[in-house]
Amino acid sequence: MPHHLIDILDPRDDYSLALYQRDAYQAIAAVHARGHVPILAGGTPLYIRAVLEGWQIPPAPPDPELRARLEHRASVEGPESLHRELAQVDPAAAARIPPENVRRVIRALEIYATTGRPMTELEGRRPPPWHVLILGLTLPRDELYRRIDERVERQIERGLVEEVRRLLEAGVSPDAPALTALGYRQIVAYLRGECSLEEAIERIKYDTHRYARHQMTWLRRLPNVHWFDPQEPGWYERLLASARAFLLDETDCPGVNVDCDERQEPAREEGR
Repeated sequence: MPHHLIDILDPRDDYSLALYQRDAYQAIAAVHARGHVPILAGGTPLYIRAVLEGWQIPPAPPDPELRARLEHRASVEGPESLHRELAQVDPAAAARIPPENVRRVIRALEIYATTGRPMTELEGRRPPPWHVLILGLTLPRDELYRRIDERVERQIERGLVEEVRRLLEAGVSPDAPALTALGYRQIVAYLRGECSLEEAIERIKYDTHRYARHQMTWLRRLPNVHWFDPQEPGWYERLLASARAFLLDETDCPGVNVDCDERQEPAREEGR
């Protein structure tokens, strides 16, 4: 299966929701132009919803100098200081963005500083003209946490520490977006001597558990999701049946081949 939007950035590059939405729309249009069916796979609800719901993202390009000043304020005065400022200029945004989400608070302040208008005034939605089938996977929380922990251990075994060390040695700043991501920032702390490797690993697991809870809360708010539990017998067959029914309905052509080889992994070659 051809994958898109992978390895498209330098670790030093910043990447916004607006850029992701633009690139995703271009990739989706290219797949459609080839006569195939695109699959949007991922777990970040903010980005998924921006694409599926056609969010109108405020036209405010990043301002690195302003961001640096606000980040410094947050580190010196605490994130609550920025959040109070946001509450003064955009109360609606402050109500939905928690103080600890410093990056989003800064983005909302940046939009106000650039446009002179609150972020929530500039937002809107223009859904794309697609018919969408949303398939979701869910697990009991204990099993989900167990799999997360196993994944973290595999990441360490496969060289996560060495990867982060090479990036730092190559001159990538510890504050670069890539190195503040989940998993990377904890290893950066270990390499800077701020904690032991065991503590960093446990922190990655804990933070990923929390992130997964947050993701599931947001995903549950998506309408019309067909949920499947991979622990239940026959889940994959039911998922395939849903996909087949959707594709047959969309193509309205009984002769279209939508059969899938159920012995293979769920990731399929794109196409009808």
